[in-house]
Amino acid sequence: MIHNMERSRTKYFLLTILTIAVGLFSRSSYIPDFILPYLGDTLYTVMFFFIFGFLFPKMSTLKVALTSILVCYAIELSQLCQAPWFNEIRSYRLGGLIFGFGFLWSDLVSYAVGGILGALFEIWMENKTNTLNLTKNH
Repeated sequence: MIHNMERSRTKYFLLTILTIAVGLFSRSSYIPDFILPYLGDTLYTVMFFFIFGFLFPKMSTLKVALTSILVCYAIELSQLCQAPWFNEIRSYRLGGLIFGFGFLWSDLVSYAVGGILGALFEIWMENKTNTLNLTKNH
């Protein structure tokens, strides 16, 4: 299903910031152990979904989801590169957060789940907004 809409850049900026905050919080001891290994990577893709939604407000939901998943796949595959200059970038906190350290097949699944969750959240948000607008107009 291709879902088209015009996104609010303000809303997507705020959703990006919120997702980053939730992602940082997800590293706390309050998250159950069975979710912890996957939550950060899932939220990473959701964050990219919101970033691409912000950058491309008219792009279809499907394209935003696929783009966010593919970017995360590319970053994950870059972890197979252990060149000294790349490891130097990773040695800084921000570099490590962006590029990660080691390739894991399970991360690819988490990225796909994150892209799907971003798309479902966007569709849910738009349906909720449309329902509220219909209710106000009747």
